[in-house]
Amino acid sequence: MPNIKSAKKRVLVTASKTARNKAIKSNLKTNIKKAETAIAQGNTDSQEAVRLAIKRIDQACAKGILHKNTAARRKSKLVRKLNNA
Repeated sequence: MPNIKSAKKRVLVTASKTARNKAIKSNLKTNIKKAETAIAQGNTDSQEAVRLAIKRIDQACAKGILHKNTAARRKSKLVRKLNNA
């Protein structure tokens, strides 16, 4: 445990940011899985699910949780699955 005041503050800030990042990543993974299952089942709302997943990917990228190339790769993968289904 740190003794210096600024180091104590950094521990608290890091903990809150880690919790935020974890929540965003979890939500992102859930939306991607929902989109993939919708595509696999051939649901009529699969386009909407993919659109929402892409939106979440963009939000994670904007917040610095995903690298821009990772975001582009994941979006491309989803769209390819949608078009090939």
